[in-house]
Amino acid sequence: MPVRQISLGLENAPGQFSTVVDFLGDNGINVIALSVADAADVSAVRFVTNDPDKAVTVLESQGYSVKLKDVLAVEAPKHPGGLNAILRPLKAANINVNYLYTCLTRGDNAVLIVDVSDMKEAIRVLKKNWVHMLDEELYAM
Repeated sequence: MPVRQISLGLENAPGQFSTVVDFLGDNGINVIALSVADAADVSAVRFVTNDPDKAVTVLESQGYSVKLKDVLAVEAPKHPGGLNAILRPLKAANINVNYLYTCLTRGDNAVLIVDVSDMKEAIRVLKKNWVHMLDEELYAM
């Protein structure tokens, strides 16, 4: 059920991520989810693309140091408190959400990228609670 997230650090300066997107776009790779957290000198960039393996190859060929990580792509209802459809079952199972960020909207649901402390148990708990998780189907969105 996991999808693959790419992480890299970029100098906190104008145009850095635009250059990354240019390299990816020139190679037919689309960014479908994105999180950027700035710090004094370096921004932590996490993203999911439609072709993570090709994205890593392209970025490494341009000298970027990238990391791949398995994360969950889950659907949450788009209404007040809807995020708790995901958070409450994880809390009840004592699974920490390390971070999450939005991806897309799909019908009446939002798609979120979620990193958790125990991937295998999180998948089991979320399935048990009828949370829809996307796998490689996310890459086609």
